Amino acid sequence: MSSSDKSPKSNSGASGWIGRFLFKAAVFTAGLGLCGVLLGSLALALAWPNLPDLSAMIDYRPRVPLRIYTADKVLIGEFGEERRNVLRFDEIPDVMKSAILSAEDDRFYQHGGIDWTGVARAVVANLTQLSKSQGASTITMQVARNFYLSSEKTYTRKFYELLLTFKIEATLTKNQILDLYMNQIYLGHRAYGFAAASRTYFGKPLGEVTPAEAAMLAGIPKAPSRFNPIANFERAKTRQLYVLNRMKNLGYLTEAEYQEAINQKIVLKSAPGTPAGGYAIHGEYVAELARQLLYGVYQDNIYSRGFNVYTTVHSKDQEAAYQAVREGILDYTRRAPYPGPEETLDLPAGIEKDPARLDALLDGLQEKYPDNVDVLTAVVLSASPEKITVARSSSEIIDVTDKGALRIVARGLAKNAKDNVRIRRGSVVYVHKNGDHWEVINMPTVQAAFVSLRAQDGAVQSMVGGFDFEEGKFNRVTQAWRQPGSAFKPFIYASSLERGLTPATQISDEPFVLTAAQTGSKAWAPKNYGGKYEPMLTMREALYKSKNMVSIRIMQAVGPKYVQDYLTRFGFDRERQPAVLPLALGAGSVTPLQLAGAYAVFANGGYRVPPYLIDYVTDSAGKVIMQSKPAVAGDSAARAIDPRTVYVMNDMMRGVATYGTGARVHRELKRNDIGGKTGTTNDSHDAWFAGFTPKLVGVAWMGFDQPRSLGSTETGGGASLPIWLNYMRQALKSQPQIPPGPLPSGLTLVDGEYYFSEFPPGQAVARVGLPSAQDIPVDGGGSDGIGNLLNQLTGGRSQGFPQESIPF
Repeated sequence: MSSSDKSPKSNSGASGWIGRFLFKAAVFTAGLGLCGVLLGSLALALAWPNLPDLSAMIDYRPRVPLRIYTADKVLIGEFGEERRNVLRFDEIPDVMKSAILSAEDDRFYQHGGIDWTGVARAVVANLTQLSKSQGASTITMQVARNFYLSSEKTYTRKFYELLLTFKIEATLTKNQILDLYMNQIYLGHRAYGFAAASRTYFGKPLGEVTPAEAAMLAGIPKAPSRFNPIANFERAKTRQLYVLNRMKNLGYLTEAEYQEAINQKIVLKSAPGTPAGGYAIHGEYVAELARQLLYGVYQDNIYSRGFNVYTTVHSKDQEAAYQAVREGILDYTRRAPYPGPEETLDLPAGIEKDPARLDALLDGLQEKYPDNVDVLTAVVLSASPEKITVARSSSEIIDVTDKGALRIVARGLAKNAKDNVRIRRGSVVYVHKNGDHWEVINMPTVQAAFVSLRAQDGAVQSMVGGFDFEEGKFNRVTQAWRQPGSAFKPFIYASSLERGLTPATQISDEPFVLTAAQTGSKAWAPKNYGGKYEPMLTMREALYKSKNMVSIRIMQAVGPKYVQDYLTRFGFDRERQPAVLPLALGAGSVTPLQLAGAYAVFANGGYRVPPYLIDYVTDSAGKVIMQSKPAVAGDSAARAIDPRTVYVMNDMMRGVATYGTGARVHRELKRNDIGGKTGTTNDSHDAWFAGFTPKLVGVAWMGFDQPRSLGSTETGGGASLPIWLNYMRQALKSQPQIPPGPLPSGLTLVDGEYYFSEFPPGQAVARVGLPSAQDIPVDGGGSDGIGNLLNQLTGGRSQGFPQESIPF
């Protein structure tokens, strides 16, 4: 048989074989497909009942942190591992929804959980680029993954993710799914959900974001650690531009809106230690104290149960207090001798013409000497008595030319300035914008504190525990035990009114000395401020002038032990107020909060109302779980001192604020319903002003944490009163004056002065004369002995800074 004969038969056989093979392959594939369907159905039947119940998803309660608010519901603190702000779907702005859909899933409302068009597009793109550059994960798939599944990359996990995706789509509406996604997706910096992220990166509610800001937030989920604007602004900006372009192409933005968005400058509001990139007001000390108080009740459970703590503080009062304390400290720093620059560098010639090099230098300085809010690090480029030029960056060059500003650092600009004080090229300094001009100023080392209370129930209205919370969380309002100095004298005077003395009682102001033999330690020679003495003064005159000799003689006449007992009525600790004569000069120890609570007794008519900070607490569902029940003025159970004593002391302290050491109060505020008292301790280690109206009490303190003199000319009236005034200007702006009430029963006015009915003229103590040394008890009538306290008076005049808080 020829080869030609075999060829057709051979071809015919080959064709048949191929046909049979394809048929068998098709049957086999169909069989496999059927088996796959059967196996898939079986797997689905077995897996579906084991999928999570969606009730937890529908009734979503995330791990929300402890949040602290002011009384007017301004957020001032968050504590916990996660930051969340859960919003309802209709509370989320449309611009945010459109940005998310543009960035993550533009066919969200068309697909059934898996976007097959997107899958095909991703496959083609990945094959073309030979890499996994695109994904096809839908919003529903991300919700499934984030709620229930681990991030491990296995086929089993992926299978369950797909099944759960189908279940979610079958159970929830599209709006519910998008709502869950927007509230629970992680967006970097411990922010969960877009509402929390808006506060974290922009310091604003989600409802206020612009399209440019919404696009930047919507770009974060792709890679939260890399695309958030704090971690890498340039990457975030690139991603934002992509999202904005998608929003335009999908019709969410017009061309004009798109152009406006891409040209908008993104401003980040971030600060160390604060979520939401900083808060609307400075309530750090309040928030931390509220956290401590709640922790004492619930321990670690407070950080994940979504508690909301509403304090008694009002946001406007709190911000006024913060600004008053900060400006008071800066004012003192301006008055104090300039200590010199932080250091002086050998600044290369011409570096200002090399922006990259100058910026690199300043970046390094910023790490070593960080900015403190508005006190900013800079390096001096040139300096003379007429002008200082500094650089904050290559693009921010500042000239200091104001004569008043230059006087602050004049000793550093003088020709004969010492090297450690001299300001010259390369000096590292701090600058501050004071009104319309810049000034060079050193970073403050002095501290101050302020607290205000509602007189009727002790509710804290504001609290600032120092210059900068981030520099150290020590709250001087509650933790700093300091000598109150002359701010303590009203309590000594008050005790004497109930022992027969009157405002008209004549008291010797002559000096005296106790010998070492009499004190059992060292000689004590108390002095008046300024070294001026008068033969005799009325009690009223002595309080106006804050005379030390008179206060000592009042206490000696009344009895130190009686005074010690009397002080406890105001809430003072007995053990911190020893029954010895130096107590008349404020040689015991108090905190600013304790002193404010004590002055509230004078302000509210004689009732002891312990200060409190937390008004009420709610759980994550808004249910009130704690409610304060403060003591209230007018409750007979809270009566602390005789109403006649209150009336007389208020009248005398209004005189102090009008004619005495606190006369600046009346000059500047032009009110007749304010009483108060200045306080300056020995060697000016502590400066105080405590003042009040019938409704509001405020106490300001200034000093160094490690006690030392503020300066021989620094007093409570000069250092602390300005803080008090700056606060009260705002707090009392819209408050009408409150005239004195009627005379209490048992109090009479005779010849212009007040007398208790049991101590009328002729029977009241008319005169406290000059005692002889032997008339003064060595131990002051107490058991501690005057000598022990004299050691404090001549050594450390502060009780230090124990880490404890006054219980609220």
